[in-house]
Parts: sequence; C-alpha cells; structure tokens
Amino acid sequence: MEPTTAFVTGSGSGIGKGIAMRLAAEGYRVAVNDLSQPACDAVVDAIVANGGEAVACPGDVSDQAEVAAMTARAVEAFGPIRLLVNNAGHGHQAPFTEIPLAEFERMFAVHVRGTFLTMQAVLPSMLEAGAGVIVNVASQLGQIGGAELVHYSGAKGAIIAMTKSLAREVSKKGVRVNAIAPGPINTPLVEALSDDWKSAKAAELPLGRFGETDEVAGCVAFLASPDGALFVGQTLGPNSGDVML
Repeated sequence: MEPTTAFVTGSGSGIGKGIAMRLAAEGYRVAVNDLSQPACDAVVDAIVANGGEAVACPGDVSDQAEVAAMTARAVEAFGPIRLLVNNAGHGHQAPFTEIPLAEFERMFAVHVRGTFLTMQAVLPSMLEAGAGVIVNVASQLGQIGGAELVHYSGAKGAIIAMTKSLAREVSKKGVRVNAIAPGPINTPLVEALSDDWKSAKAAELPLGRFGETDEVAGCVAFLASPDGALFVGQTLGPNSGDVML
C-alpha cells in the first residue's frame, strides 16, 4: 500500500500497542499516542526496529489543547491523518454505589470526550479529501453491561452510539466510521480487574478464553482496508462469543 498516516490513541500498551504494530506492518506511518512519553517511545522504537515508520505523540485525549498538539505533530511528521483509531481507555472497578464521582467523570472524559475530540480534530481533513477511516474501540460491555463496571459500560455504550451517528453523517462524504467491541483481552487493563471477575468471565465465554491483542488488531486492519469497504456504522465483536449478534 502507499504509505498513509494512522493515528492510534492509547497505543503505548495493550490493545493499542497491538494495533499500532499491526498497522505499521501493513505499511502505515503510525502516530503513537499515550499519556506516557516513555511508553510512546518504546512502541515507536519497536516499530522502527521492525522496519516501519512511527512518531511519538504523547498527550491526554480528554484535553482539547493536547489533542490539537498531538494530531498536529502527527500531520507534521507524516502528512494528513487518514486512519484514526480511538483506543485510549481508563479502567476502574467498583460496586455502583461506591463509584467515586471523580472516577465516573474520568471514565467519560477519556472514553467519550476523548473520542469526540480526536474525531473533531481529524475529520475536517478527511472530509476535505473525501477519504478517511475511523475505528472506535468500544467494548462488549457497552452492549451487554457489566457488574461493578457501570461507568465503564456506559462510556463504551456511548462510543457505539456516537459511531453510528457519525457514520450516518459522513459516509456519503467518503469517510467510513465503525467500531469494534472486544471482549476480555489479555492486557494490563483487564489484568487489573479482580481475580474473581476474571475467573467468572472466562467461564462464561463460549470460546473459553480471553483474547489476545493481535486478534483485535487484525479486526482493525480489516476495517481500515478495502476489504472493509461495505462496513459502515458497524460494531464488530472480537469477544470470544460473549456477544452474538
């Protein structure tokens, strides 16, 4: 493929890192975002070591000024962003009555406001070119809910709704917007959940296991490719069978 720019939020570890590495292998120039500069640098180094191109764009997706700065850095390095992957996340587990307001607000700030801000930042260039792809990383818990994860599930459900709405608005203008809703994936975010929750969840899954980051990354690569041309406003589910639609 002709090199084009992909911006992947929250790609310093976990699913985001897997997506960034896969897209680089597919020929994208990848802008790597994370709150942590060292995390960004480590992924950039890994991509370059494998023959790819990448640039570190650290920053907080919930901060409008930082989003403007990080996306501008990506464009300066590699040119207009033609693939945006909104993956940045925040994890917290607690019974509903014990969720601190600060955790609720942070959950929506990262997932919902972050997705909103990055889409607003890159969409004008995509619309001007009449070409672009946005893939938002939601969760199967945004579809079915999760005990002790009300704030997380609510934020991921909002991402799915925003994906459908924006897809209806811009698909005829050359920009495809879709989402993926992974089930439990072996990442630091899932590892931080309680052992009881993880054991119970694994037992529920028809596949009998959690997924791996490269299995999710392949789903994103498909949606970004010409093979995904008919997918508009969809939510694909690499979820070990937890949700069947």
